[in-house]
Amino acid sequence: MIGLNHYLILSGLLFAIGLVGVVRRKNLLMLFFATEVMLNAANIAFAATSHYYGDLTGQMFAFFIVAVAASEVAVGLGLLIVLYKKHGSLDLDGLSTMKG
Repeated sequence: MIGLNHYLILSGLLFAIGLVGVVRRKNLLMLFFATEVMLNAANIAFAATSHYYGDLTGQMFAFFIVAVAASEVAVGLGLLIVLYKKHGSLDLDGLSTMKG
């Protein structure tokens, strides 16, 4: 039987994978993907804990995280398109020196 520990271990592994992706990536698009993996790991932990305790609070937090993630994707992809049109690349090293 799959218990709370299994879900929390899965959530921890996904969060660690996302954190490694955030730290090691040089491409902004991959950075956004790694951030989404981290947010999904938090969603799994909140939903599993909520189900385990029989309370809907964790599921409500997960719902709000989904809403924040959707707005992050909308704004972030818009900014990525503008940066790609201006610089021709999404490499973080090339964008580290912002010039006005």
